[in-house]
Amino acid sequence: MKELRILLIVVFFALLTYWGVEPFAHSKMHKHVEDKNFAYSDLPTLSKVGDVKRGEALIKGAGACLGCHSIKSKGILAPMDPNAAASSFGVNPPDLSNVGAMLDERFLAEMIKNPVKAMKLEHKFDGKTRFFPMPSFAGAGGDRDQEVADMVAYLKSIASKEITPKEAYTASCGRCHANRYGKWTQIGFVPKTKSNIVTNQDVDLLKFKTKFAEYQSYLAKYMGKLPPDLSIMIRARSEGFMKTFVENPQSQLKGTAMPRVGLTKEGYEKVMSYLEETGDPSKPARESLGIKVIGFFVIFTILALLWKKSLWKDLH
Repeated sequence: MKELRILLIVVFFALLTYWGVEPFAHSKMHKHVEDKNFAYSDLPTLSKVGDVKRGEALIKGAGACLGCHSIKSKGILAPMDPNAAASSFGVNPPDLSNVGAMLDERFLAEMIKNPVKAMKLEHKFDGKTRFFPMPSFAGAGGDRDQEVADMVAYLKSIASKEITPKEAYTASCGRCHANRYGKWTQIGFVPKTKSNIVTNQDVDLLKFKTKFAEYQSYLAKYMGKLPPDLSIMIRARSEGFMKTFVENPQSQLKGTAMPRVGLTKEGYEKVMSYLEETGDPSKPARESLGIKVIGFFVIFTILALLWKKSLWKDLH
């Protein structure tokens, strides 16, 4: 039984390192931030019940939302292409088709009333020397809280009931972050071309890359530096860091130019699903294989012990 005791000692210290020492080391290297489960308790709850029809009229009229934003699901295109928008605002304003499903309603309401506060960017836009491109909604002549509730109700009513992980990523993160493994750039997916043949597609790809580089220059100037590619971020950062950073970037990196996005818990999970799909596509197969490998070693250990016992039984 000497070999079995040695095996148990090795297994014990391996598990101690994996579940004890390594997490302890990470806890010392990275500060612990408690997540809020995407509750946004620092923002006020909606005190009014929104009216969809009035909200639609405000979004399309006095709210002036369509002066910058598109609603592609309703056939309303953006007034400017991404590069023209980025040259004016620093970043391309988001499409509003699915924000009602992706963003928390508290955040969405505050984003309309006071975008700098909603996104926790007071350190970047002080309202004196630097102004956020999106103005606060001052109201359309009535009860502003009611008007905001109406606009939120409309945005929630037009949102798709089923949003794919890819759609969640491109809508929430894709205007600032590229994902080269997913072939996504901040202005869209990289066009496919035929290899070894010079075609019009190659010319289109060159034009696309030129526009892409131009957009990135505007974005880098606006943000202070170009936001990182998120292809392998799911493997570079822990689950706890990702959750708290997306929930409130200032909690992990004080002074960062990244805004609070305002995702719901479900929206966040969809974004993470896409990052896993592009950055760690072999994870399901790896986890499945891991169980099989552990099972193999258990069976192998039992058979080896039985073989050893049979071989040495006449020598003891």
